[in-house]
Amino acid sequence: MDPIADMIVRIKNASDSKKKSVVFPHSKLKLTIADVLMKEGFIKSFSKKGKKLIKFIEVELIHTDGVPRIHGVERVSKSSKRIYQKSKDIRKVKSGMGALVLSTPKGIMTDKQARIENVGGEALFKVW
Repeated sequence: MDPIADMIVRIKNASDSKKKSVVFPHSKLKLTIADVLMKEGFIKSFSKKGKKLIKFIEVELIHTDGVPRIHGVERVSKSSKRIYQKSKDIRKVKSGMGALVLSTPKGIMTDKQARIENVGGEALFKVW
């Protein structure tokens, strides 16, 4: 099972069902992705909970007048087929209304940050 796909689908499904928060298993990569999503305004906040062995991440979702902030997600790079993009080949998602999350040598970042830093990497997923 793909842990990143599981994370983004859980966030999308909870957002569609108008839940206030969603919980999923902890990892450093998921924590970094949640930080990027919070900085871009797709989620309200996130926190790491749990003890030594059983850790999880709780994400608070944003709803404006009952409409979820996250309308869709799409996993780009899968474990069976990795998709890499050069900095000059990175395009806007939904005319700039969405974001492409990339794993670059400078860390996890969105397409906007990658174009500014002039760095490419593995395209993880799109969110809008």
